[in-house]
Amino acid sequence: MSFDVAAVRDQFPVLKRSFDGKPLIYLDNAATTQKPQAVIDAITDYYTNCNSNVHRGAHKLADEATRLYEGARDTIATFLNANSRNEIIFTAGTTEGVNIVANGMAQILKAGDEVIVTELEHHANLIPWQQACERSGATLKIAPINELGEVDQEAFTSLLNSNTKMVSFAHISNALGTVNPVVEMIAKIREIAPNALVTVDGAQGVAHGDVDVQALGCDFYAFSGHKVFAPTGVGALWGRESLLAEWPVWQTGGEMIKTVTYSHAEWNELPYRLEAGTPNIAGVIGLGAALTWLSQFDAKAMRAHEQSLIDAATERAEQFDGMTLLGRARNKISVLSFVLEGGHPADVGFLLDRQGVAIRTGHHCAEPLMNKLGVPGTARASFSIYNNMSDVDALFDALAKARMMLL
Repeated sequence: MSFDVAAVRDQFPVLKRSFDGKPLIYLDNAATTQKPQAVIDAITDYYTNCNSNVHRGAHKLADEATRLYEGARDTIATFLNANSRNEIIFTAGTTEGVNIVANGMAQILKAGDEVIVTELEHHANLIPWQQACERSGATLKIAPINELGEVDQEAFTSLLNSNTKMVSFAHISNALGTVNPVVEMIAKIREIAPNALVTVDGAQGVAHGDVDVQALGCDFYAFSGHKVFAPTGVGALWGRESLLAEWPVWQTGGEMIKTVTYSHAEWNELPYRLEAGTPNIAGVIGLGAALTWLSQFDAKAMRAHEQSLIDAATERAEQFDGMTLLGRARNKISVLSFVLEGGHPADVGFLLDRQGVAIRTGHHCAEPLMNKLGVPGTARASFSIYNNMSDVDALFDALAKARMMLL
């Protein structure tokens, strides 16, 4: 099935903007994606027509808001192929999702236990595990990457043993675009460390094709809405129902309780026991709208389109004088991370911005990885389904002009 990128682009109002007479070329999608009109309309409709708190209001606005809010939970459950809607916990994003799991593990781990992450991790999937190990006395182990920016599978496997209690790694690296062999890695974990739990940081995974948590075989999968055409400040944690039903609570307060006295409280049932306080209702509704919008497209066609963009950009980069690519994984998507001779990544970003090309610069919340690669940071162009070959051309035309200014 073909993918009509022009029709997709037309649904994103911001892509019609220009700066100083130059059309916007938005290539910062690994940081956050733009929002289609369908998502903007869903949020506007909530605030315009049924703004209310959810679940307990004894009036029609509350009922309408609750239906939209809980409908989004059903949408996410279907999107991830969860066994039950009770396995979907609304969060502020991937960071909170990982922290829910890590906070619980900190109360389960003990001295002698081991947690494994990889050198590819975003700070949000590294620091929570550092903290969990510090609190519990467990040991944090780091699986190395090879020269291509891939997790060294032999070294990864060698770290697994009967003391391994949690393994957590990214579905896709935000800094290098590496797609981890999730199914194969989890199969190794189940074989060698069958009592270990597995968490997948899905921040970069959800926007680039099908995510089937049952097929992946993990225990927890966290993602952020703003990476998948939804608002910022909202996301979801999927977890196996048997685990979430007994998982140590993350926050306490309203909504997550069943009964309360002055001396004791009993927690609510799933999914609410892990959702304290008034939620980001508009954000959740926007997330449901985003996944409904995304589900209309053929996943294989979307992936093929995005792959054509990164393949073309990589080919151009390999021929570009003075450019060094970081991350050449055999299976990668979306991200072109590079340094340009003679220019700090921040300077490159500034010069591209003056030409209407929006990219990301810095360590991309992966400072230990940048230290491993021996660079202070990179310039990062990242593609989404609304980007096209003209955007690739515009990127390299702008880089050519920037290169001349830096010489």
